[in-house]
Amino acid sequence: MYDVVLLTLGSERDASGGGCGSGGACCGGATETGADKAGPGTDKAGAGAEQTGPCADDTKAEERCETPRVPVLACADALTARGARVETVTARSDAEVDEVLARLDGPPRADGLAWPDPDSKTRLIVATASDAQLRAVLRRLVRRYAPPPSRRPEDLAGNRTVPDLPPVGVLPLDPARSGTHRDLAAQLGLPRDPAAVAAAVLDGTARRLDLLRNDGGSVTLDGALLGAADDAGRPLHWRGRVEVDDTVLSDGEDPIMACAVGNAGGYASLDGLPLLAAPDPADGVVEVAVAVPVVTRSALGRKKIRFEVRRARGRAVAVVPRDAKVPFLDDGVEGELSRKRSWWIEPSAWAVWTN
Repeated sequence: MYDVVLLTLGSERDASGGGCGSGGACCGGATETGADKAGPGTDKAGAGAEQTGPCADDTKAEERCETPRVPVLACADALTARGARVETVTARSDAEVDEVLARLDGPPRADGLAWPDPDSKTRLIVATASDAQLRAVLRRLVRRYAPPPSRRPEDLAGNRTVPDLPPVGVLPLDPARSGTHRDLAAQLGLPRDPAAVAAAVLDGTARRLDLLRNDGGSVTLDGALLGAADDAGRPLHWRGRVEVDDTVLSDGEDPIMACAVGNAGGYASLDGLPLLAAPDPADGVVEVAVAVPVVTRSALGRKKIRFEVRRARGRAVAVVPRDAKVPFLDDGVEGELSRKRSWWIEPSAWAVWTN
């Protein structure tokens, strides 16, 4: 039978640039270092903020960190009833997350690289309050197992910079999932009931999925949406060069309403406007869409504005903003783009346990 680690991050907030927090802290006071505004048509409430200050400074935060949520306890009970050895861990820093991930290491290699064990008897379940928290753990997995370019091993696939990352179980902390936003677990059809999650981890199969890495040092599981809206919800146009492989979607002169970089379908549409046509998190390509306003005139000479959506699919995308700062959401985490950012696809790099 398996050893199962049920990992919960110590705060419902995810750091915008890091794994679990900033400066080694996972919960406590939150300050926004990204944009003051979310992407167009997006609710800011689910966006991430950088964490500052240790949990010990706030008694209520400490209690929130240390008390497992009901779905975690229910999942642990279901695993134990099946004979699994279960440990619940609340990690409040990147270092504590890394301690858990180290249990997934394989035997020592001759080249000295940390490498996941393909036959590990330890399985990991990540209890997530948001896609940003799941991304935080995957980011630490990539940092642990991605070899430096100077030490690239021969057994690493030519189209990848990371080995096959260990599968993870996903336990949503809101099984009922009210609201209209579909998180990644819903998009993938993963179980939400704690007992069903336990069964998938013990008896299910690993479903391999693509991963987006970027040159900012982070990863993307679902997608990114670049753009912003004013206080009335009207889109604010920005300019930038958007290129997918050898296809140029914008040369930097067009006023862009929004740009979606999609691995899955979280940003497939914006206020009813279809952006991504067929995002598939397992097809080995990234889909990108740019919405550009186009002015036309009716037969009576009246000016009308419609949106032209330009799409492309490929292995990599580069966005070079011409404006000073372009707000964006990446897996629900806010940020601002002030210089070139590139995303590239890592085919089948990560995996989830599913029934």
